Amino acid sequence: MTIETLTELLGWVTIINMGLLMVSTVMILLMKGVAIKMHSKMFAIEEKDLNRMYFQYLGNFKILVIVFNLTPYIALKIIA
Repeated sequence: MTIETLTELLGWVTIINMGLLMVSTVMILLMKGVAIKMHSKMFAIEEKDLNRMYFQYLGNFKILVIVFNLTPYIALKIIA
């Protein structure tokens, strides 16, 4: 696998993951009430704790995308 191929792969993976992050954010914002009721019943979690858990999920996902997709992509673009 060449550096160009790896760079292109990381570029597409970054785009896909950023899209998934955006869809997840919009879904949580638009369907918050439904999601909280459903998840609190499914997993026996207090409704007040779910807001914090949703925020943690989005934050952790964003950090993972940046660290494992975007940063290597930028580094490969710089050296190539």
